[in-house]
Amino acid sequence: MKTRDGRYVFGMVKVGEKGQIVIPKEAREICNIKPGDTLVVLADEQFNIALVHGDKMIEMFTKVLSEE
Repeated sequence: MKTRDGRYVFGMVKVGEKGQIVIPKEAREICNIKPGDTLVVLADEQFNIALVHGDKMIEMFTKVLSEE
């Protein structure tokens, strides 16, 4: 479900025995996540977690470093 501010809610996923999750198909399609892609796992101490596409992180770091 898309929210008014352009964010999405894809439902809930279960963590398997090995700590793995399945990213819902709609999320993979919207975020252009393909098999073999690298994702960066971010978290804070309040137990919030986020996945960021590795290519997007590289773009962001490149932009930040080029502005110095």
